[in-house]
Amino acid sequence: LRSGCANAHLAPGQMQTICQLQEKDMKLLELAMERLNLSARGAHRILKLARTIADLAGAEIIGSAHVAEAIQYRALDRAGP
Repeated sequence: LRSGCANAHLAPGQMQTICQLQEKDMKLLELAMERLNLSARGAHRILKLARTIADLAGAEIIGSAHVAEAIQYRALDRAGP
């Protein structure tokens, strides 16, 4: 738990400090937003999930693999049953 709450409950202000991305990873997220027609809210959900994936991997920073995995889960979620 960070800041006394789970990643899923991070406020937008907290996300700016906790879910920082490198330039290449931000471009990957922007590309996914375009291709999957995601809103800013959808992008925030991906960031929170990427932070959780990074935490589970024991990583201090969110890497490309974490962002890509979170995008895949979001794409699967949007595909539906």
